[in-house]
Amino acid sequence: MSSTHSPHLLFSPKKKSNNNENNHSFSYEVISTLESTGVHFRTSIDPGSYVPAHLHHAIEIIYLLEGNLTVIMESSVREYHAGECILINSDIIHSTKCTSPNKAILFQIPLSFLSLYLPDADQLVFNLENPEESAVRRTKLDIFKETLVQMQIANDIRPEGFILRFNSLLFEILFQLYHNFSIRVVHGNQTQRDKDRARLDTILNYIRQNYKQHISIEEIANVAYLQSGYFCRFFKKCMGITFLEYQNELRLSYIYQDILSTDDSIKDILERHGFTNYKLFRRMFQEHFGTTPTQIRQNYHKSTSSATRI
Repeated sequence: MSSTHSPHLLFSPKKKSNNNENNHSFSYEVISTLESTGVHFRTSIDPGSYVPAHLHHAIEIIYLLEGNLTVIMESSVREYHAGECILINSDIIHSTKCTSPNKAILFQIPLSFLSLYLPDADQLVFNLENPEESAVRRTKLDIFKETLVQMQIANDIRPEGFILRFNSLLFEILFQLYHNFSIRVVHGNQTQRDKDRARLDTILNYIRQNYKQHISIEEIANVAYLQSGYFCRFFKKCMGITFLEYQNELRLSYIYQDILSTDDSIKDILERHGFTNYKLFRRMFQEHFGTTPTQIRQNYHKSTSSATRI
């Protein structure tokens, strides 16, 4: 079955590589899109990752099968465990952190795809939280999870004609989302929201392409056709952090990947990704992961060697 690919969506560390020049190109994994579905779906085995604040124009669902995952969503921090389902609405700023191996079903539904069947999709907010509120809600969520597992089985095994099975389950789960887990909201000035979203996309794409170099406020403001002062306010309003904070967070995510996937020295990794302030790096790393880069690497090697012996 042939596939097309979407723009950058999720982060996933790759296997160790000795080609340092190309390591950065592996950090943000593109989730394949089946031509005949229009959604992004896969089973993920994540040995460890850190994804800085980002957003995408899609509903993202993560069903944890094994391990844990920390999700920071609009300043709210929560650790999810195996058996829990996470839903992140379209255009919501969020980041994720996986400090030990986990396995999950990753499912993204582009808003453009959903709008084909629900014309008012941009007026809907979806919520899988608080299943303990009632037995009925718990039952609905259990059915939702089981449907995800059936989609996973169809997608992983891919028997002859699997796309018929997958698509039938896809529309079943969209029906469940719409009827059981959606809330209608009214957004003011949708035209301005779309304009701001397009401008933010341009900014974030430029940063991702040039994050290893110094990017001045004037340079990035010019990319967005904004004055420097207005750019700073616009970026902080959209992303919840300053431009400099975001650039360092992005560098940290690539550095974290290389700590796990290479044996290169921390100094070499920092230089490769343009992080010149070692003192700031140590402080940020401790704040995010509660330990040192060397300890993270040692813990990762211990966990992978244990898994290999099993």
